[in-house]
Amino acid sequence: EAARLGGIGSCGRELCCSTWLTDFRSVNTSAARYQQLSLNPQKLSGQCGRLKCCLNYELDAYRSAIKAFPKPEVKLHTEKGIGIFQKMDIFKGVLWYSYKNDWITWHKLTAEAATKIIQKNKAKEVVSSLEEYVEEEIDSVEFDRIGAQIAKQVIVQKVREAEKLKTI
Repeated sequence: EAARLGGIGSCGRELCCSTWLTDFRSVNTSAARYQQLSLNPQKLSGQCGRLKCCLNYELDAYRSAIKAFPKPEVKLHTEKGIGIFQKMDIFKGVLWYSYKNDWITWHKLTAEAATKIIQKNKAKEVVSSLEEYVEEEIDSVEFDRIGAQIAKQVIVQKVREAEKLKTI
């Protein structure tokens, strides 16, 4: 039905099913987990009410890209403390770690830097600190700014969707 009627997806583009997508494979939530998306059904559902087809379309790219990253369950051992994985950005090639005793401050490391620390840890070497390898630190103030930017993007998207519905 959605393919026949057409429309604009949450990404701001014309619906894939009404333009170029012809292979309608079943989509499940494991595709969303691989892509580290929230399992919120409202965000994962397309206009047809089923899971978004683009989850499958992008899955192969995520699977191959994630191989270049260390496993999230691996801890980074430093003299300052144990680094715990917090978040990964596949597109930028970075991971965020925080110390076990300091959850507020996140340290942004490249995948290569995290892998280097893991290799040193396997060789029974302990690095002095995550800061030695850090690309950028993010604290709670930065999260507030990022959260505001995301909220603004969501609001702009909702306004566009509402305007599109008015023209139909």
